Amino acid sequence: MIRVLIVDDQVIVAEGLQVVLNASPTIAVVGLAHDGAQALEHAATLQPDLVLMDLKMPVMNGVQATRAFKARFPDIAVLVLTTYDQDEWVVDAVRAGANGYLLKDTGRDDIIAAIEGTIAGRTPVDPAIAEKLYSYIRYGVPGGQAISDQLTPRELKVLRLLASGLTNAAIADRLSLAEGTVRNHVTQILAKLEVTDRAQATALAWRYGLMNAADQPDEDS
Repeated sequence: MIRVLIVDDQVIVAEGLQVVLNASPTIAVVGLAHDGAQALEHAATLQPDLVLMDLKMPVMNGVQATRAFKARFPDIAVLVLTTYDQDEWVVDAVRAGANGYLLKDTGRDDIIAAIEGTIAGRTPVDPAIAEKLYSYIRYGVPGGQAISDQLTPRELKVLRLLASGLTNAAIADRLSLAEGTVRNHVTQILAKLEVTDRAQATALAWRYGLMNAADQPDEDS
């Protein structure tokens, strides 16, 4: 039996999924949680094989919870089941480590097959989401090029190093710059990206695939 923990902030949805999945001879729902933090607490005692994860939830959303699950319980599979197909949700969930991504209009039999497939090592993805992911691979994540175009090559390098967790001093050492120069670059980056701090800039860099892009030449501007 595949032990499943359902995570959805809508009680009626979670309970409906519980009834549907328990009707399958291969699945046993071992618990329900209504936010990501509660799911992590339950996982420690219930030891599910798979978490069926909604995304937009209070306290801790599904992306944050997926990332936490992969850090704390790497053997537990996370299968997203959500109504959200916007670019940022898809990208963030996949990068957080989701093993699959389904939309809530997926049929009962397909959800069960996806759960079984995930446990078997496959990566079930809703066709609409698969089309997005293919497009991301081919053309880049929407918004990524626009962000790159706003920054000079040197600022793009600083952003990547910043998003890797380096301090201004470490970035200065890496790029052979004065720390004050790096500080000025960071100020310009935050202004151009219209964010208020390094954490928000880091989130944009990872979300839009800038961390995977080839290094730009060391040019000053």
